[in-house]
Amino acid sequence: MHCPFFESNQCRSCSWLDQPYHQQLQNKERQLEALLAPFAPPPLLASVSAELSGFRDKAKMVVLGHAAAPKLGIINHRNQAISLCECPLYPDDMQTLLGDLERWLGHLAIAPYSIKSRQGELKYLLLNRNDEGQYMLRLVLRSTAPIADIKLALPDFLAQHSEISSVSANIQPVAMAIIEGPEEHILSGDNWLRHQLNGLNLYQRPKGFFQTNLDMAAKLYATAAQWTANLEISTYWDLFCGSGGFGLHCLTPERQLVGIEIEAEAIACAQRSANELGRGAQVRFQALDSTAFASSSDGGAPQLIIANPPRRGLGTELCTQIKQLAPDYLLYSSCNAATLAADLSALEGYRIDRVQLFDMFPHTAHYEVLLLLHRI
Repeated sequence: MHCPFFESNQCRSCSWLDQPYHQQLQNKERQLEALLAPFAPPPLLASVSAELSGFRDKAKMVVLGHAAAPKLGIINHRNQAISLCECPLYPDDMQTLLGDLERWLGHLAIAPYSIKSRQGELKYLLLNRNDEGQYMLRLVLRSTAPIADIKLALPDFLAQHSEISSVSANIQPVAMAIIEGPEEHILSGDNWLRHQLNGLNLYQRPKGFFQTNLDMAAKLYATAAQWTANLEISTYWDLFCGSGGFGLHCLTPERQLVGIEIEAEAIACAQRSANELGRGAQVRFQALDSTAFASSSDGGAPQLIIANPPRRGLGTELCTQIKQLAPDYLLYSSCNAATLAADLSALEGYRIDRVQLFDMFPHTAHYEVLLLLHRI
């Protein structure tokens, strides 16, 4: 991938970009094999490679610069404010829209937030794209003060950008590492973004998580469905289920699914997808903490647990609860192989039947890995 930002040393986020892609994959495979070696895994299945540019369907941009000339991008390793609207990781239409949004914010003249002075209003611009080229736009603000001006300017901007189906403002009044606050204001649209993956409609709400690389997410979900298709199970759980991608892909007419996710908006999305499939009676989605649910469940043990935890992994407490529940199978999707290895150490009594690497994030050290484990 040709990237002028990397070549001019303005942005080093794609830290492996100077490596040939086949070498990037080999390095990831070697790391994964080393981490899994203590668990006697079978040979890695062929890694699933990604497009090398235009694959990101989610942008998280810091709003930098000045009110009349904001920049959507990052503070780089040289402590410079860099606009990344033309980053080649984004599809062409997304690059164009980001540039238009940067100019539009300049016309609005709302001061970007300064961490140092704790002044200003605009903190982040969050943009999600679906496979049809429709967008969900969110502005993270320090307070509600700019909302009136934004709402006044929105109709003219949206008249030129019909691809934006919804706009909202998130209020994060405190200076902290957590980007979003609890308060969300819908400014335009109904704030449901539909993603169609493998013929299945999955939905996203403003505060719900969705994968950055939709093409790779579709391949990951399809593989999960394939691996579990012939398992003799009637009940299964999908922990950290998000919008229900894994659980719903693995649903068959004979199975009952319980999906657990702490974010209520993601649960609403999962339930909508199940209802549209006509499978609402087969599923129970709940907005709960996965560890708390597993430790207090009185509904009997499932035969399969699907888990897609955040980078911190499952953790010792949840691994202990899973061992006590003793499902026949575990399907584990991990975005952090180091915490995956720690969890596997805590999940003695299970063997790895299949493992595959999905290169969700080319040009970086990050990747997704899917494992199917069977209780010994």
